Amino acid sequence: MTRTVTTKRWKFAAGLAAVALVAGACGGDDDDADDGDDDVATDDSAADSDDSSDDSGDDSTDDTVEVTQDGSVLAAVQDRGTLVCGGNNGLAGFGSIDAATGEASGFDIDFCRALAAAVLGDSEAIEIKALEAAERFPTLQSGEIDVLIRNTTRTASRDGAEQATFLHTTFYDGQGFMVPADTGFTTLEDLAGATVCVQTGTTTLTNLNAVSTDRGLNMTALEFESNDQLNPAFQAGQCEAWTSDASQLASFAAGMEMETTILPEIISKEPLGPAVADGDSQWAQVVDWATMATIQAWEYGIDSTNVDDFLTSEDSNILTFLGQPVTDADGNEAVKDLGLGLPNDFAYQVIKQVGNYQEIFEANLAPIGLTLEGSPNDLWTNGGLQYVPPFR
Repeated sequence: MTRTVTTKRWKFAAGLAAVALVAGACGGDDDDADDGDDDVATDDSAADSDDSSDDSGDDSTDDTVEVTQDGSVLAAVQDRGTLVCGGNNGLAGFGSIDAATGEASGFDIDFCRALAAAVLGDSEAIEIKALEAAERFPTLQSGEIDVLIRNTTRTASRDGAEQATFLHTTFYDGQGFMVPADTGFTTLEDLAGATVCVQTGTTTLTNLNAVSTDRGLNMTALEFESNDQLNPAFQAGQCEAWTSDASQLASFAAGMEMETTILPEIISKEPLGPAVADGDSQWAQVVDWATMATIQAWEYGIDSTNVDDFLTSEDSNILTFLGQPVTDADGNEAVKDLGLGLPNDFAYQVIKQVGNYQEIFEANLAPIGLTLEGSPNDLWTNGGLQYVPPFR
């Protein structure tokens, strides 16, 4: 995995570090960088799609993910030997493609790799289909991708009308506002009457209109199809503020020459995580438990550097988690099959090849200024929201 550290030239208003940076990326689930009509393979196919989404997908069967007769995506992925993930290709820290190597990297990309490690035993057996925000759900529904892992917010309407099944939240975020530092703006009220840049077709736009109306701020939304268009417009002064997920704002700010301030107020809850198409409960369970394995390992203190040491643990729960034999009260030794349709050592493969949640977060999001400790994304034992059911 390629790790790129970007120097930050932005500053935060008091309190933002504990709220926005910890929460993550507010508008990111809907506002993603764009570019992405190309299918990106981490192996040989190069890609230069941003987070644009090819919802335009061909009607030809060549662009449609093959599903077995019984409708099982799990069986289709195993037969194909490759996992197709809908992702982002323009959001530093979450999803991007190295122009020189064609290698995909980022927080969401690593969760795609984790799923491939669990299902196929090979974290590199993935294809990343770069998607625009507006194309995410049509592409998921069409079967062009196996799973959507692209800073996407879970909402009731998306669970319902968009026919998506959301799994464990990988990043707790919230919508914020970023302004040029020299404006002196420090509160949302300072933006009364302001023009605000926002990506169209997103929950971010909906939230902006709601808060403007509810609080009588009379803000004007200046809409853009993609963040590739929005970013230069913001830097050119076409709007006084940019609203998006706080984590996404931090990501873009990290690459700017101008100094910016992210206001401390967060106006929404934006739980981001993987989603699959409705109608395949087995596949949903597979994605869910593969994702949660990274968090359980973190709680156990297991990471990619020490996971082999835990294969001989005296803790039966850890042995079961890693797919190792456990001796029962009668002295019988056996490996417990969790009945998920996955190899018994799927969690071991996830941790060995990709890492635990903390490793994934620190490798991808710390370089853009996001903080794990003390944030909603921290473990429940540390006051955070990351909590998973037992692996037994």
